[in-house]
Amino acid sequence: MPDVQDIIEKLPSPPKKDIDLILKAYDFALKAHEDQKRKSGEPYFLHVFYTAKNLAELGMSPIVIAAGFLHDTIEDTHVTVKDIEREFGKEILDLVEGVTKLGTLKYKGVERNIENLRKFFVAMAADFRVIIIEIADRLHNVETLQYVDPEKQRRIALETLEIYAPLANRLSMGKLRGRLEDAAFPFAFPKECEHVKELLAERKDVDEKYLVEFEIALAEKIKESKISLVRMEHRAKHLYSLWKKLEKYDGDINKVYDIIALRIIVKSIEDCYQVLGIIHGSWRPLPGKIKAWLKCRSAPKKCISKLSTVSPPITHIRKK
Repeated sequence: MPDVQDIIEKLPSPPKKDIDLILKAYDFALKAHEDQKRKSGEPYFLHVFYTAKNLAELGMSPIVIAAGFLHDTIEDTHVTVKDIEREFGKEILDLVEGVTKLGTLKYKGVERNIENLRKFFVAMAADFRVIIIEIADRLHNVETLQYVDPEKQRRIALETLEIYAPLANRLSMGKLRGRLEDAAFPFAFPKECEHVKELLAERKDVDEKYLVEFEIALAEKIKESKISLVRMEHRAKHLYSLWKKLEKYDGDINKVYDIIALRIIVKSIEDCYQVLGIIHGSWRPLPGKIKAWLKCRSAPKKCISKLSTVSPPITHIRKK
């Protein structure tokens, strides 16, 4: 069985009562699911463990993590509502029952109004933590979709792309949305997914080489300007997101300018604008092609400047 310490270690200095709660939920779920197997032949407990781990990685509280361990007990085991309330209290019971209730919603395909279904999905959850648990549950399900019966794979994948990933995005969980989309994409649109992989492979080495060169040069210019740099990080565009953008450009990948992107994190709003000025003064822009975002965090106060690898005019600035 996976080690519960992998989850506890993700918590920032947890007090003993929080550790005890997670250990108790781990043991309770392990016993409740002890005779159950998944389609893969693995113990069913692995699913609830990775759901709980996903929640820990999202920074959720020990109460939510415990509910993640327990989220399938009422529906799939001998455990009763009274058992959960007696052992873990009303708050965790409400979360577990909320997830159970959401599980009754069925996806009927694109012929239904997807936006209305998303709204209904949210309305049914009195506590938004229920939505987070449901999404964490779905993430592990879709990342193990290869073990599901073929006739169910596309339905679950489409449901993930049209319901769960947009909900994750609205909750400002962009990385989670990307993981959901990339896991579902090969099962929802297998031919398109392979085509995007081939296109990306042709561009990847050249783009990454250029980005590394740009990052080194920019870091030196920031150092010369005495700006306090927290860090720089880059990311490649997720496959599904790239496919959606390719649809806008008739499949021409050369018209997609954000396949890779660089994020620059500094300590103040002033530093953020200075970095933007350095880029605009040092690299030639592609007018109208690339956008820049300035995002400000209040606690701790940091600015995140998401800038392209060439300097554009400012076509869009958003403060948050």
